[in-house]
Amino acid sequence: ECGATLPRVEIAYRTWGRLAAAGDNAVLVCHALTGSADVDTWWGQLLGPGRALDTDRDFVVCSNVLGSCYGTTGPASRRPGQRRRWGPDFPPITVRDMVHLQALLLEALDVRRLRLVIGGSLGGMQALEWAATFPARVDAIVSIAAPGRHSAWAIGLSEAQRAAIETDPFWEDGWYGPSTPPAAGLAAARMLAMCTYRSWESFAQRFGRTAQAGDYAVVRYLRHQGDKLVDRFDANCYVALTRAMDSHDLGRGRGGYAEALGAIQPPTLVVAIDSDALYPPEEQWELAERLPKARLAWLHSPHGHDAFLIETGALAALVTQFRTATDCPGSKPVGRRKSRVGGAVRLPRTTEQPSLDAATGSSDFRPSTCDLRPRGRGGAPCAS
Repeated sequence: ECGATLPRVEIAYRTWGRLAAAGDNAVLVCHALTGSADVDTWWGQLLGPGRALDTDRDFVVCSNVLGSCYGTTGPASRRPGQRRRWGPDFPPITVRDMVHLQALLLEALDVRRLRLVIGGSLGGMQALEWAATFPARVDAIVSIAAPGRHSAWAIGLSEAQRAAIETDPFWEDGWYGPSTPPAAGLAAARMLAMCTYRSWESFAQRFGRTAQAGDYAVVRYLRHQGDKLVDRFDANCYVALTRAMDSHDLGRGRGGYAEALGAIQPPTLVVAIDSDALYPPEEQWELAERLPKARLAWLHSPHGHDAFLIETGALAALVTQFRTATDCPGSKPVGRRKSRVGGAVRLPRTTEQPSLDAATGSSDFRPSTCDLRPRGRGGAPCAS
């Protein structure tokens, strides 16, 4: 959206199930801020034969978003033909840009229509953007704990996290070396974020004022979460993705927020978490009120925003109920086969089990990548 062009883009993705001959049984799963394409590790209870994301009937696709660091091109990637990383020179991106890149991947996979687009948090923003950008290609969407536009509250929290990173002496205006990242700043940003992902009640129940090894248990927990993110994520990517979330507004360039929501026609399940402090239920209520074909469902949990990654059994039931009511009749199971991109079978995945971050549903697993270059249609860029 900024007008810049990325000359070469790689996108990391995973698939489950088999694409029907008509290319119309795909389900796109969109991940959260520091997540990855490993749906089976963070939504395993939703994915599989006979489950909410039914791999006997659905061709399930999940890709790492543009700007991340789990295989898809982002600030941590090297510039094409160079050893230098993009770093802070990576062009500003938006959720809309992420969706356009996903559309290119689906085209390469011969997906003609999406039976469902589903995601939580940043993933829910992508699902909503899909319905607004490509309404004729989407049968239904599920948006979980996600707004139609980022609020001043959420933007302020994002800025506080970026400030923690940028005040780290190792930040170097984003030109830090791979061996000297702004670890303390990124860890502090994560600690602040974790407080918004959970709730007062969840911290009270789990930690109280319990002391642990000379400190409060909650302090040790937050420090542990900060250290884990430093080990698996890049600070420039964190800054780029939080800025993309801040720019999220379905009404931008579409005549305003109310008009944009009123034009979204796919049936929509809006899931609100009653203890969510980051994206309060009021935002989900507004979405459900303004979307023409929306229904509002509640995920009751003490765990706050992260409940969509914790209360997966209850979430699976909500999604299954919605899909039963909205799926096209006559859908039949499809046999399994290997996924293909551009006519080439993608690289086999490692059998090593990834380590899962329960707070965000992300892992250290690196999926295979697909090099998405212009495919002979006037040399159009892969992402802009």
